[in-house]
Amino acid sequence: MRRAAAGWIAGAVTAALVAAGAVTYAVAGDDGPAAPAVPASDSADAGFARDMMVHHQQAVEMSYVLRDRTDDEEIRRLAYDIAQTQANQRGMMIGWLDLWGLSKVSPDPPMTWMGMGDAPTAGDGSLMPGMATNAEMAELGRLSGKKAEVLYLQLMIEHHRGGVHMAEGCVERCGVDAEKRLARGMVESQQSEIRLMVDLLIKRGARQRG
Repeated sequence: MRRAAAGWIAGAVTAALVAAGAVTYAVAGDDGPAAPAVPASDSADAGFARDMMVHHQQAVEMSYVLRDRTDDEEIRRLAYDIAQTQANQRGMMIGWLDLWGLSKVSPDPPMTWMGMGDAPTAGDGSLMPGMATNAEMAELGRLSGKKAEVLYLQLMIEHHRGGVHMAEGCVERCGVDAEKRLARGMVESQQSEIRLMVDLLIKRGARQRG
């Protein structure tokens, strides 16, 4: 029940932020009052928005699962912050795609906009770099306490590293100024959170994967 409620809350937050994403895009251009050009469906701007929506959604789900599996307030605050930040950003990207009149689903494989559409993935639900597999998500849902905290931190460090890689790709390839700024912010914030999570793992006598 708690997990279902958390999922409903995450969905409601994302839905409420879609309009905010469109407004943010409309007012955040650097080129004066004229509306910026609409990106093409096969552009890096559209590809990044679509792929990062999926990437962020898993982080939100993972974070809400963890909040129900531990009583550690430090970890719960971290998970809540990650869930809220990434749900907010996901809503912005959904809003941009709506504003551009583009589909939220690409006919191309994930990461095609980065020239990585043919790159192998871990499969089992791991569609892009850093994403957890379905088996890993199920394991997180079975664990509790310190074991859940350690697995969450390990998975989220990998998840953030994959997200940073994608955001750096947008900084290099995207053409919409507001989207490039969002991507730069993702790089900075997620790198900071990676350092924090590494420290939290060390405190728990654990280490990163790989």
